[in-house]
Amino acid sequence: MFTKMIRNPSQSGSTCGQASLPARAALGAALAMAAWVWLAPPTAHAQALRIVGSSTVFPFSALVAENYGRGFLRRTPVVESTGTGGGMKLFCAPVSDASPDLSNASRRIKQSEYQACRDRKTRLMEIMVGYDGVVVANAKSGPRLDLSLQQLYLALAAQVPQGSCVSANACPMQSNPNRRWSDIASDLPNVRIEVLGPPPTSGTRDAFLELVMEAGAKQFPGLAALRKQDKSAFKRIAHTLREDGAWIDAGENDNLIVQKLASNANALGVFGFSFLEENRDRVQGAQIGGTPPRFDLIANGTYPVSRSLYVYMRLDKTDRTEDRQEFMEEFLSDEAMDEEDGYLIDRGLIPLPKPMLRTMQERVERLEELRL
Repeated sequence: MFTKMIRNPSQSGSTCGQASLPARAALGAALAMAAWVWLAPPTAHAQALRIVGSSTVFPFSALVAENYGRGFLRRTPVVESTGTGGGMKLFCAPVSDASPDLSNASRRIKQSEYQACRDRKTRLMEIMVGYDGVVVANAKSGPRLDLSLQQLYLALAAQVPQGSCVSANACPMQSNPNRRWSDIASDLPNVRIEVLGPPPTSGTRDAFLELVMEAGAKQFPGLAALRKQDKSAFKRIAHTLREDGAWIDAGENDNLIVQKLASNANALGVFGFSFLEENRDRVQGAQIGGTPPRFDLIANGTYPVSRSLYVYMRLDKTDRTEDRQEFMEEFLSDEAMDEEDGYLIDRGLIPLPKPMLRTMQERVERLEELRL
């Protein structure tokens, strides 16, 4: 809902032209004061919105913040890249004047995070804003890669099966012996395994563990059987990454990963599709199971490492609700989300189908509270 906030002083009636010069001057001053008062944001908008969370959603929220500040004559929101997990900790901490108003997330809120918010009487709304793919990329000067989910698991898991793994009770595990990609498959490069990726606070890391490491581990019949018998034990195996230099936590700054890849043709990096799109002159995305990371293939679910992106909005602190609601209206507007020329789509966001987008718009209109 965009509200025009500019009043035209020239439409004040014909008596203005008949007034004396002092009267006209006084009237002009009064009109100028009236225009200033009309344009000045109300006191409720004096403090800028604070947005934290996912580094993947960060560039989209930052772009919306710029347009929101201009379009609604508000202070431009402060957007911080803290990682999804870090953002949720801030978002669900005890409420204060510095509490975040919104939290970006590259995965859905966990039950434990939701409960932490509820324990502190924080009410929130969940808005899905689009889709993204998790990509494995390398420098354009490096080889073009086609990696399976199982190969990625064998490259990066701390523990991998030793010999046959035919059942949950017959799947001996060992510390990962693979040092080079060619140790996993002879057609892979004979170079040291070195993958730069996001830290534990990142939603991209969570998505990689679930969509790549778990999926790769399930290719072994014994680990697939273990998942059915003891899901916690399976997740410990699938989610525990190597700490011997093959996997390197590279922080929340995906642009830094891109820079490091450009200077090291043998390294791989894990980050969101939008950063690949922005840096195709320097890096290239690996195919996963024969499928390249492309906009259309992520949108239709063909690319196997796809995920939903979210923004969580605080519903308490009611004097700020209008600002937050207007921010999300801008985020979900046609100008931002149109499949042909929306400014977020131009930036690399993969849009929601129109029926889902309308559902999210209605959710924002109703200020619908999330209940898990």
